[in-house]
Amino acid sequence: MRAVIQRVNRATVTVDNEVTGSIDLGLCLLVGITHDDTEEDLKYIVDKTLNMRIFPAESGDFGFDRSVQDVGGGVLLVSQFTLYASTRKGRRPGFTDAARPEQAGPMFEQLVDAFRFSGLRVQTGVFGAMMDVSIDNAGPATIVLDSAERNTPRGS
Repeated sequence: MRAVIQRVNRATVTVDNEVTGSIDLGLCLLVGITHDDTEEDLKYIVDKTLNMRIFPAESGDFGFDRSVQDVGGGVLLVSQFTLYASTRKGRRPGFTDAARPEQAGPMFEQLVDAFRFSGLRVQTGVFGAMMDVSIDNAGPATIVLDSAERNTPRGS
């Protein structure tokens, strides 16, 4: 599972001219799911995201001192199979590494439920829909998190 995590001042998802999810201060996650993702991958992404110190201290410095939980921020989750695009050959990306919708859809819903369990305000896009995502990235601060790397020793 991959997540592109962006610290935002606000973020909104619109489908067919209707806002389906919107947050103010918080994190916008673009989430890709691959074939062999398990509940362990899901737990890793949720735990790391909720506890990652990506927000500045109250003094307003640029530092990374507080988590989304510490600041009481929102979380906007957007499914994005294109995070598993392969561009090794040709000019058109291939998506064979992305999980099929019948697998990815239920896992994305589990991810949403796990984030909601945190008690934070959680909003989403619409799985499988063409979405317009508006992100006001604060910092900018963008982190790529890949659950496949969770067992890789530091420095490797």
